[in-house]
Amino acid sequence: MEIERINENTVKFYISYIDIEDRGFEREEIWYNRERSEQLFWQMMDEVNYKEDFNVEGPLWIQVQAMEKGLEILVTKAQVSKDGDNIELPAEDGSTIDIPVDKKIENILEDKFGQSAENKQDENDDAEENLWVVVNFKDFEDVIQLSHYFQELDGITEEILYHYADNYYLYIEFSEEILDENLQENLISQILEFSSDSDATIYFLEEYGKKIFEKDTFAQVRSYFPVNT
Repeated sequence: MEIERINENTVKFYISYIDIEDRGFEREEIWYNRERSEQLFWQMMDEVNYKEDFNVEGPLWIQVQAMEKGLEILVTKAQVSKDGDNIELPAEDGSTIDIPVDKKIENILEDKFGQSAENKQDENDDAEENLWVVVNFKDFEDVIQLSHYFQELDGITEEILYHYADNYYLYIEFSEEILDENLQENLISQILEFSSDSDATIYFLEEYGKKIFEKDTFAQVRSYFPVNT
């Protein structure tokens, strides 16, 4: 791991994916398993503290940039103001930026780095508007059976089928406008009669899975595998 001390309050370090794996972590879980990513981070911070005497107490400002062969991480010490209402983040010119402790992270990014918090918030709102689920199929025959079970179905806005590690994964998103909570739960229960609940996320599948059907999965499966008459 390469470590660069920027100043008294900031340190930057780079760790390769090979080094991450040598530490007993898999590349995928760094992005999709919060507990494991936190374990890796504090391991790295222990090393930084040992080599650079960068003792961490109180809140930290952390930036992570994914590089081609590893991660670049910038860590800045912050502190809570005396009245407890703000987090004081050191700026490049030696001054501090006061951030309300209840201020959303998107707004903090905008203050510090000039990013469009409004656009980011809109994207997050859209992403969280509908309920979604990822289910796992051991056998493609189960996908076929499910597609014929749901001949006509309103309220599903997305059906994406992936293949990864000899398993099939189906991402399904439900429309909040058409289906209420009870109907969504009922549909999920029916889907789970043909499949198993999965911890995989759409982000993991997009990066590591092979996309079989990008849209209208049920209709496409039915067209390729019609019921024998």
